[in-house]
Amino acid sequence: MAQETVSHSGKILSVDPQFIQVEIVSESACGACHAKGLCGVGDQKVKQVTVPTPVSPFYEVGEEVFVDLKASMGHKAVWIAYALPLVVLLTVIGILLKAGAGELVAGLAGIGAVAVYYFCIWLLRDRLRDQYIFTIRKKQ
Repeated sequence: MAQETVSHSGKILSVDPQFIQVEIVSESACGACHAKGLCGVGDQKVKQVTVPTPVSPFYEVGEEVFVDLKASMGHKAVWIAYALPLVVLLTVIGILLKAGAGELVAGLAGIGAVAVYYFCIWLLRDRLRDQYIFTIRKKQ
């Protein structure tokens, strides 16, 4: 069974022997929704992705390509970026409220704990970057 991948269309910005820099337009899943103008979620963002240069085929600057990532890596990123910080926030707030701290103190401590969490993620960014490997393929 083939592994599911998430694909984005992109344009090559630069090519060197080790890496290809690709510009992709990331659209939210609700891009076709009739209420996307009212909702802040339905927007597009231009991102640059660095992809290891494959041995073949040859790629040129300006070429339209697909950039792929295993879907499981995307799910892992959602957990790291959204789900775990929410758990940290709610856990800290819950523990402090049970311990008798005021709501203001519990809320600020929860926000502080999430800030520490994201700082730790930032410190581990190189290790995380090594786990998220994009692949490139030509448009046919």
